[in-house]
Amino acid sequence: MEIRPIKTEQDYNSAIKRIEELWGAKKDTLKGDELDLLVTLVESYEMKHYPIAPPDPIDAIKFRMEQMGMTKDDMVKYLGSQSRVSEILNRKRKLTLKMVKSLYKGLKIPAEILLA
Repeated sequence: MEIRPIKTEQDYNSAIKRIEELWGAKKDTLKGDELDLLVTLVESYEMKHYPIAPPDPIDAIKFRMEQMGMTKDDMVKYLGSQSRVSEILNRKRKLTLKMVKSLYKGLKIPAEILLA
C-alpha cells in the first residue's frame, strides 16, 4: 500500500479508481485502512478544488417549504404579514435577525445559511 498526497487531477482520478476497487473492504484490515486513508485524501482534495457554495437563504426557505408542504400562508408565523412573506420570497426585503431566529427554531434551517 503506497499512499501519496493527491496533488493533481490525475492523482485524484487514480485515487477514485482505487477506492472503487477497495469498496466494501472490511474495517481493520490493510485494504480497509487503505480505503479509509484514500477517502480522507479525496475528501480533502475535493473540498479544496471543488467547493460547494452554501445555498441562497431564500432558496433554502423555499426548499424547506416544499419539503414540508407549506404555503405562503404558513410562513406568516415565521416572517410576519402576508405582504412581508411575499417581499421576502421575492427578494424585495431582507431577512431580519428576528426572522432568522424564527426560521431556525421553527423550520430547522441552519442560521449560517439564513445569514449568508
